[in-house]
Amino acid sequence: MNWLEACQNKALQDLPFKIELNEWGQVTMTPASNKHGHIQVLIAFTLMQQKTAGRVLTECSVQTSQGVKVADVAWGSEAFFARHGMDTPYLQAPELCVEIRSPSNSIGEMLAKKDLYLARGAQEFWLVDEEGRLSFYSYSGQQEQSALFADFPSYLAVPK
Repeated sequence: MNWLEACQNKALQDLPFKIELNEWGQVTMTPASNKHGHIQVLIAFTLMQQKTAGRVLTECSVQTSQGVKVADVAWGSEAFFARHGMDTPYLQAPELCVEIRSPSNSIGEMLAKKDLYLARGAQEFWLVDEEGRLSFYSYSGQQEQSALFADFPSYLAVPK
């Protein structure tokens, strides 16, 4: 199955799960909690407040060497959107891809996604846990803070 087929498949449209495709075109699903959705909105809103240029997306699909992965939040520059518009999935990752780790995700799985997004051109990858702690990564490895969003907090106040 390819991403367009998955997006148009009526059986997959109202699932309470985030879906992705693995490298063999098989659908993989991760259940999303309300807390996960709340963190997603906090990140998107904060990004929108900090950058006047560029755009923020949630559920951003990126074709990787391991299938289509869907970043919880992404930010792309105006130049990125001039080149790629609203293509689905993107063949190149936006400059920033953010994943929120759910209890069903292993740290290894999340770090593998980091490598996939960076390999597709992302400049940064952020990993957020369900307590609101952020880890920032670039090609150079883990960073103390974001280079794209220097004022972004390393911790978000997430309700229990």
